[in-house]
Amino acid sequence: MTQYPHMLKPLDLGFTTLKNRVLMGSMHTGLEEEKTFKRLAAYFAERAQGDVGLMVTGGFGPNQDGAPVIGGGCMETIEDANKHREITQAVHAEGGKIAMQILHAGRYAYNPQGGVAPSAIKSPITPVAPRELTTEGVEEQIAAYVNATVLAREAGYDGVEIMGSEGYLINQFLVTHTNKRTDQWGGDYANRMRFPVEVVRRCREAVGPDFILIYRLSMIDLIPNGSTWEEVVQLAKAIEAAGATIINTGIGWHEARIPTIATSVPRAAFAWVTKKMMGEVSIPLITTNRINHPDTAEEILADGAADMVSMARPFLADPHLVRKAAQGRTDEINICIGCNQACLDHTFSMKTSSCLVNPRACNETELNYLPTSQKKKVAVVGAGAAGMQAAIVLDERGHEVTLFEASDKIGGQLNMAAVIPGKEEFHGMLAYFSRMVELSDVTVRLNTRAQAEDLVDFDEVIVATGVTPRDTGIEGQDHPKVLTYIDVLAGKADVGEKVAVIGAGGIGFDVTEYLVQEHPSPTVNIDEWLEEWGVGDPEKVAGGLLPQGPQPSAPSRQVTLLQRKTSKHGAGLGKTTGWIHRASLRMKDVNFIGGVNYERIGDKGLMISEGEARENPRWLDVDNIILCAGQESLRELAEPLEAKGVTVHIVGGADKAAELDAKRAINKAARLAAVI
Repeated sequence: MTQYPHMLKPLDLGFTTLKNRVLMGSMHTGLEEEKTFKRLAAYFAERAQGDVGLMVTGGFGPNQDGAPVIGGGCMETIEDANKHREITQAVHAEGGKIAMQILHAGRYAYNPQGGVAPSAIKSPITPVAPRELTTEGVEEQIAAYVNATVLAREAGYDGVEIMGSEGYLINQFLVTHTNKRTDQWGGDYANRMRFPVEVVRRCREAVGPDFILIYRLSMIDLIPNGSTWEEVVQLAKAIEAAGATIINTGIGWHEARIPTIATSVPRAAFAWVTKKMMGEVSIPLITTNRINHPDTAEEILADGAADMVSMARPFLADPHLVRKAAQGRTDEINICIGCNQACLDHTFSMKTSSCLVNPRACNETELNYLPTSQKKKVAVVGAGAAGMQAAIVLDERGHEVTLFEASDKIGGQLNMAAVIPGKEEFHGMLAYFSRMVELSDVTVRLNTRAQAEDLVDFDEVIVATGVTPRDTGIEGQDHPKVLTYIDVLAGKADVGEKVAVIGAGGIGFDVTEYLVQEHPSPTVNIDEWLEEWGVGDPEKVAGGLLPQGPQPSAPSRQVTLLQRKTSKHGAGLGKTTGWIHRASLRMKDVNFIGGVNYERIGDKGLMISEGEARENPRWLDVDNIILCAGQESLRELAEPLEAKGVTVHIVGGADKAAELDAKRAINKAARLAAVI
């Protein structure tokens, strides 16, 4: 008897059957814009090997009007279709199924001419207003969807997903917020929904009944003047009648100020929305967002909240997620922590995506852990993120590895990250690393501070000793009121009611979140999280936004977050998550002060002044001052080892102390271990 009977149950679509109830959701990786699809084909082939039921590509525009960026990937010509065959053939060779997503960006297009939309209303996330489509222009866009669908079938795809959510073109037709038209494509809802219904109907007519046609429907817009629930149900029924095979759930527009997929969002936070739709249509429904573990997927399906679950980023983290679950190896799944750092942050910075916990994601053609031809004796000093990654890869390749760790447990700074409210997923990352080390032949020496003389017999040594807090040089920093972030997060030091946090980078934000939020955090309580961010039942409030707005709980402490820079606090945080952290702390009444000098610390608290002229000196009456003003690398081992002729490599914080960058640390460690 399988542990996941609902998740692993086949889904009969009539003309074809999916091997299980797991969809690998669409993710734009940046590989869609490459001249050839060799890398994209390898990426999907590996995930097909992992037995996912159906995959969906990143979005391809039906024409250049719809491409998210100038020159973006499109399915417009037979030459495009021929190029895509490399993907479909690679997937089918591994026994998988794949659909191509058709995404028309509409007013979200990063286009100097502004793209096209139902009405010429600029979006808050793009620089230029779109051009309003003429009546003929609307027909041209529908024809482009049909053409792309036909070409996708010609290219060998098993289906298409028509992107009708997240605020893209189809969504823009549906709500009065972005559709001010007075012709047959605007006005009342019957007219506004005509565009998606015609797209689906004509696409189905063009390809016949035996082709998967997924429609991604925005079930909760999370924007002002969003769709009512009555309208959402009306559209779902019309989409079914028009010929859709499956309806996938879309959550929120990109311009919404509600986090929907970040790590601080509870697991399966929006499955209840899909559950409301169950029974309204007879075709299968997919639910999505923050489903990263087979246990969560099984619970959703067993509860009748959906017919299928979509996981996107979890397949960046572990291509073999489904297969491992089916084999009873759930504890070997490399869990997506929802950090966005190497996936969405890269996408919105026009870089190729990857994954913090799996650097091979989107790099399958050039980063491989092949068996070594020369077995070496390798020491890895430091069992933080970089050290663990290096040790695991080296062992996998056949080297003899000894992992030294000065403390009594592995994980390094990850152990501190895991106690931050909203970062509970880091426990899964630690559990994965622990299990991989346990299954390996790596010799682990805890409570061992390796010295140079202990390492001279190794062929190579990887120094992954991490960082130590930087000396701030503030007068009075040895005062009893002063604590470091390590004292607070690892030492669980007592902290008073009024606190000044020095340093507004990632660590400063984490410590502040820890101080203002009572435990457990809303991330592990969906109802509390929905209330905190002001999310309501779309059946009661259009778009799912509560009129009273966010309702956070009272902060546990009064915190002032300070920085010397005059730029916005957290300017170096992730492109797609920085705004969430700032909003969260503002909801907890955190006082942000920038452009300050730290004059001294004393019994009165912290004295600060402003600007180069050190104006307006004043005391902040606080019980504690917590230092989060950067780190310095710990690399003392390197020089004496090199002097003894030992080959030394430095990775992680020991290599570069800027913030605590697990993405960089793990990536460099993996790449180093792949070539030793």
